[in-house]
Order: sequence, then C-alpha cells, then structure tokens
Amino acid sequence: MAQVPQPPSIVKLDAKDKVKENAKEKKKEEKEQKGKKGKKNGKENEKLEDVFFSALPKDAQILDEYWVSEPFARVRIISVPERGGGYAYYIDETLLEQYEQKALDKLVAILGKELSPPESSNMEAKAHVLEEARRLLKKYKSSLGKVEESSWNKLQYYMERDLIGFGPINVIMLDPLIEDCSCDGVGHPVYVWHRKYESIPTNLTIVNKASFSNFIIKLAHFAGKHVSSAFPIVDAMLPGNHRLAATYGEEVSPKGSTFTVRKFREQPYSIIDLIELGTLSIEMAAYYWLILESRLTLVIMGGTAAGKTSALNALATLFKPGLKIITVEETAELNIPHENWVQFISRESYGLGTAKLGSIGLFDLVKTSLRYRPDYIMVGEVRGEEAFVLFQAMATGHGGLTTLHAENLDYAIKRLTSPPMNVAPAYIPLMNVAVLQERVYLPKRVGGVPFGRRMRYVWEIYKDGSSKVICEWDPVTDSYNAQIEESKHLADIAARIGKTRNDYLEELARREAVLQWMRDRKIKDYKEVAKIITQYYMSDLFTQQEKAAPTRAQPR
Repeated sequence: MAQVPQPPSIVKLDAKDKVKENAKEKKKEEKEQKGKKGKKNGKENEKLEDVFFSALPKDAQILDEYWVSEPFARVRIISVPERGGGYAYYIDETLLEQYEQKALDKLVAILGKELSPPESSNMEAKAHVLEEARRLLKKYKSSLGKVEESSWNKLQYYMERDLIGFGPINVIMLDPLIEDCSCDGVGHPVYVWHRKYESIPTNLTIVNKASFSNFIIKLAHFAGKHVSSAFPIVDAMLPGNHRLAATYGEEVSPKGSTFTVRKFREQPYSIIDLIELGTLSIEMAAYYWLILESRLTLVIMGGTAAGKTSALNALATLFKPGLKIITVEETAELNIPHENWVQFISRESYGLGTAKLGSIGLFDLVKTSLRYRPDYIMVGEVRGEEAFVLFQAMATGHGGLTTLHAENLDYAIKRLTSPPMNVAPAYIPLMNVAVLQERVYLPKRVGGVPFGRRMRYVWEIYKDGSSKVICEWDPVTDSYNAQIEESKHLADIAARIGKTRNDYLEELARREAVLQWMRDRKIKDYKEVAKIITQYYMSDLFTQQEKAAPTRAQPR
C-alpha cells in the first residue's frame, strides 16, 4: 500500500519578510540535525513549517470577500498600501487547535498504514477515505484523544484537502473565479489569475524545497504521469480537466520546482454559453453551423489564454449527428458530445538519448487518423509537422478544425508556411475560414468582469489566396458587424447542392431561430445543446420556430 502523503504544516505570519527568515532557520536546523544524528536527547524536535499563509495586513483594505468552502475556507481580495495599493488574494482557512493538529497528524499516519481498499470500484475516493478515517478514529480513540463533532468537521476538511485534494492550493482550485495559478519557485508567492482582478499574488508561499518537489510529484501522479530529476518536465491533465505544466527540482529551473495550473470547467462551454458570454453572436454561430455541416475547414487563432480550445470544443456541439470525428491532442482537453468520436493522445518517451523509442507524436496520430475515414479531424493545436499532414488531409476532402498561436492572419500564414510546419503556400486556401479570438478589455463590464473573450475577426479565404473579413468585433460598442450575406463560401455551398442564394439565407435565419430558442430557454449544457442540434435534423421540433423566423434582408 502506497504511503499517504503527510499534509504540510501551516502557519500565519505577520509579514512576508518572515518567510525568508524561516527558510534560513530551517537550513540552520538541518545542519544541527546532522550533527545530532544517532543521538537521543529525549526531546521531540520542533516541526518546521513548509507552507506559509501570511496574515492580513492591519492597514489592508478589503475589496471583496467570499466563501469557497463554508465555513472552513474563504477568500479576501485586498488592496495593500505597501504595494502601492496593488491587489492581493488572501486565503483564510480555519485554524486547528494544538490538540486537533496532533490528532490530524496521527490519523494521517495511521491512514497511511491501515487504509484498506474500497469494497467496490464504484465508490468515490473521498467518501472511502473519510469513512476509513472515522473507523480508525473510533479504533484508536484512546491514542487520538476525544474529538468533538466540531473538531471532526475541521479534521475532515483538512484530510479532504491534503489527501484527496490539491493540498495548499486546494482553495484556489475550488475557487470558480480563478482561471489559473502558478508559482515561480521556492520562497516565491503563488500567483493567481482572477476573473475580476487579473494577475495578483496570494498570501501563500512554499519555502521548503523538498516539500515543493514532493508536491510536484503528487500533482504528476494525480495526472498519471512521471516526473523526476531525469525527466524534470511534465505536461499533463489533472483531475477536473485542469492543465498542468511543471518542472521538478533545480534541473531546469534554478529557483527550484515550478508549476502552472490552467483551470478548465468540468462541463465544457457550449455554443450557447459562448453566445451568452459575448464571445460570438448568434448570427456567427449559425454561420459556423452551416460551415461545419458542409465540412469546410476552420482555424481559430489567438494568443495564450484567448479561449481557443474552449471555442473549438463549443463548435463541436454543432456537428451533424453521424459524422465521424477524430480528435488529436498532446493532452486530452477536448470533450465533445458526439458518439462517433475517436480520441487520440500523443505519447512521450521516457527513454534516454536521442532515439526516443516508443514516442508517438501528433504527426503519427494525424497520419493514423486518415485511415479511419474521418469526416472531421480536430487537432488541439498545430505547431509542428502535423500541420503538413492535416492540410494534406483537408486537400483530400476531410474537414479540419484546429487552433494556432498567431496574432493575425498574416502571421498565421507565415507560421504555417515556415519550418517546422512547412505547409505549401498553395495549400493555404484550404483553410476556408480563419477566426482571430482575443482576450480583450470590454467597454462595459459584463457580470462584473472588465474583460472577456471576443472573436475579433472572421475571414473567409478563397481559392485564389485572397481573403475577406465577413465579421468584425467593434470594441466601442461591444457588438459585431457582420456581412455574412456576402459570404462566397455559403454561396458555393448552395450552388453545389442545387439551392439558390435566398435558400441559404433562409436556412441561416432558421438556424439563428433555433439558437435563439435554446438561449431563451437557458439550454446551455453542451450535451443538451448537441441533443437539440440532433433533433433539428431528425424531427419537426422547430416547425413553428422555422415559420416564425425572420427572412434576412437582401444586401444592396
């Protein structure tokens, strides 16, 4: 039975300077312990602290306050005068009394030795661990002392936090307003990206190198990955679909272990969610719906944290039922509500040397996907030679969906046609629709948040290599200016199936009505949205909405 990790000890500090002082004291203590090795002095060595939560400054101004796990953990957003009024994220957890801390330490140690496996594989880890803790608490009542119900609730919180959760960063991971959290090294405060206050430091600092390294190992094991001095970099998916990037020890990061966790919703955004958030308009969503039905290719470009993957996943709710979809990713982030879906994940090699035996990259997986006769190939992000194979696939009639890091269409084309992607310029028109999505400041707060994600430009790319903006976001009014009626791609689709221009404009209006119908009824769950899309194709559910749908005005 694997040993259950010990929970880090916690202390509240009056000032950040004490963090460095405690680190120096720890080094001194380690030297003293080496000198005392093998000697018994009859005294229990004082436990040094590994994780610090600095206390709230007396002159701090509290800007916001909310519970994350009531009544045990809350968050305060404060303005710190000594930082020029800068914001900070303060974690405030219930403190344990001395006898409660001793009981917790003993109980965790006993759990590490006597934790029995669950009787059923269907039992949740959280419920099983807490059930076993109660059993052992009764068994060793004389050793652990009397634990009142109020104390048991606190012990339960810390056991859940440290044994099943994410330890010291568990409050951050539970906070729905946090987009990501990161730490630059030992002795550096953990930073968070807050939806309302952006990038701000927290009062959490990890000062023990060994504890920090063990914490990185724990995160890697949570993700089912390996990390060590030989392989000090890990990129993986944590429980809850959170993206982990971390380094171990000082092999590649001189300041010690580092990590960044990008949080994702367990329930992916649907296309209705993005409409509600203002990421795109209903008119644009209906346009994408027709584009995907016709197996045209679409690339979403933008910078880091622009919401590209979320948008890609939301568009997947518009797929026509029955299409064969294949996703290819380095880390499993896409979660599409489609039955006929094959999911491929790359595999890295842990072999030493340049051979990298056993590694399977995106290039290999995209090649393999072509043998599955897919209708659509979705690549989480293209950045290497897999782009060449993807464009070859699109040239043979397969639909393609992917994301790309680029600031605009020109830079995207330059990246695609340069090493290591090496897509021939003649193949660029196969990228039928290009979307630039950005994280932008809004002219007016939406839901109290000063920024959001917006599809700033939508281009159509034509066979002769030219392009045209058919939709553009207006940063002054936070609205979209669309000329979808002038879309050449939709006109070509209509001509290919023997329809007129008016036919596809009416179909576009009908699909707008369907999307508005879901929005009015607050149908946002991605599975429910996909179900309604299927019903649109399979039944006459929307007969009344279709008749009532307005006819789009003809452009002059």
